[in-house]
Amino acid sequence: MNIIVTGAGGQLGTALRRVASSDAADRYIFTDVAELDITSREAVFSAVRREKADAIVNCAAYTNVEKAEDDYEAASLLNATAPGILAEAMQASGGLLVHISTDYVFGKDSFNTPCTEDRPCAPSGVYGLTKLRGEQAVQASGCRHLIIRTSWLYSEYGNNFVKTMLRLSAEKPSLNVVFDQVGTPTYALDLARAIHTVIHGRLYEGHEGIYHYSGEGVCSWYDFAEAIASMSGHTGCEIHPCRSAEYPSKVERPAYSVLDKTKFKKTFGIPVRYWRDSLSECLSNMTEI
Repeated sequence: MNIIVTGAGGQLGTALRRVASSDAADRYIFTDVAELDITSREAVFSAVRREKADAIVNCAAYTNVEKAEDDYEAASLLNATAPGILAEAMQASGGLLVHISTDYVFGKDSFNTPCTEDRPCAPSGVYGLTKLRGEQAVQASGCRHLIIRTSWLYSEYGNNFVKTMLRLSAEKPSLNVVFDQVGTPTYALDLARAIHTVIHGRLYEGHEGIYHYSGEGVCSWYDFAEAIASMSGHTGCEIHPCRSAEYPSKVERPAYSVLDKTKFKKTFGIPVRYWRDSLSECLSNMTEI
C-alpha cells in the first residue's frame, strides 16, 4: 500500500516513521507543511494522484489548546477544514483516511465512567470544538475512514508532559501537579504500531468508524508525574498534588477523559498495554537516543 502521513514531524508522525522503517511491504510517504499543504484542496488531490495513495494517516493538528482560544481561524482551518479536504480526496480515490482525534471532544461534561465512542460529545474550548468538527467533516464525506480518538500523547520526541516532567524533576526540589484531571497517557509508539497493524493487515475493511485508543488503566496528571520521576530516578524532587483552580486557564480541561478501548480491542484483536509499561519503554528508549 501507498500511505501518505501528514504531520510527519510531530510525535505520532515520528513514531510512525520508526514503525515503517522495519516494513518493506508498504510504502509510507511522510509529509509536513513544507511538503504538503493539507489546507489546499488542489495540493492534496495532486499528492494523492502523484503518490497513488491508498491511504492517508492524518497526524496533523493545531494542538496548542491555550493559543487556540485566541486563534480560532487557524485552529479551525487545520483541525476542521483540512480533515474534510483529506476525506474528499480519499472518497474520490476510494482510499482510506485514518484521522487522529482527541478526548477533548468530551471535555465540557464530567463523567465517572470511561467514555465510549457513542457517548454524546461536549467539546471543551476551541481545540475540542474544531477537532469535533473535523470528525464530522470526515464522516460527512462518505469516504472509508477510521477516526481514532486518543489522549495525553507522549513520546521521546517533541514537547510533551513526560519530557517536561523529566526536566523539572531533575532541576527543582519540588513540583505541584494537578490531581483533579484524570485520564490515560498514550505512548505514541504504541498508537503508531496499532495503526500500522490495522492498515497493513487491512483489518479496517468492513469496520470503518470511530474508535478510542489510549494506554490501559487510569491516572491523574499527579500520578503520571510521580511515575515519571520515580522510574527515572529523580527521587530528590517532591511532587505535591494540587487542584486545577490553582492554575487559571483560558480552557476548561477535561476533568475525566478516560477512553473506553473495548471496541478497538474486540474489532482488531490488538492488545493495549498498561500505561506504566509503555512509560517504562519510552524512558528506556530515551537513554538510547
